[in-house]
Amino acid sequence: MKIKWYAHACLRIEGDDVSIVTDPYTPHKSGFAAVTETADIVVRSSDDDSAHANADMIPGDPEVVTATHILAFEGADGNGSPAEPEAGRDGSTFLTQAGVRFKAIPAMESMRVKLQPRDNAMYCFVVEGIRVVHFGDVGNRLEAWQLDRMGEVDVAIVPTGGPPTIELADLHEALDILLPAVTIPMHYELPGCRFPTMADVKEFTHRYPPSSVMWADTPEVELTKATLPVEPQVWVLQATTAG
Repeated sequence: MKIKWYAHACLRIEGDDVSIVTDPYTPHKSGFAAVTETADIVVRSSDDDSAHANADMIPGDPEVVTATHILAFEGADGNGSPAEPEAGRDGSTFLTQAGVRFKAIPAMESMRVKLQPRDNAMYCFVVEGIRVVHFGDVGNRLEAWQLDRMGEVDVAIVPTGGPPTIELADLHEALDILLPAVTIPMHYELPGCRFPTMADVKEFTHRYPPSSVMWADTPEVELTKATLPVEPQVWVLQATTAG
């Protein structure tokens, strides 16, 4: 699997002959350059947030998967066709596109700092046997049932800029329970960013021993199920489209 970070919550995951772009931003509102690579699938945490839902930025004709749309079928008995959600045993729903099965977990923007917090969702998928969870634009402490729905996580992609996304103490609490092999920070202060001030990534990483934090000098990493670290690590990637 290849994982590449563009900026903010937008990453590219490649594996099993499929390319997936997550939570694409809007360039002129974010201050980040447009993504010019094509993709097979765009997955986004909602359809109403220009910082996370600009599928039109991705060239080509990708399939668009919206996590909040999957949740609209929660508890339904989908027929399992490629374009219709399927009901899971725990009452959750899945949507399969291009051979990748996406699972959505309900979430919301911060109820503490947002006057009118909107719904969004986190989402999970498996590529090359590696289970990835993307925390989207989650803004609140995670409940046990949300963590349970994620299952055993290999790679967690998490917002580390603090409010208006999840408080760092609450994020660390969730990661201490999930214990992903690799945690990749996103959604934090970057050069050229036009969003309201977010925390520097070091406010997140300072909680970990230096030996557990890898500071990559590139935007892209490769990993396999067999090469996942035994002890949890944090991998800080270089944004490709920042300022």
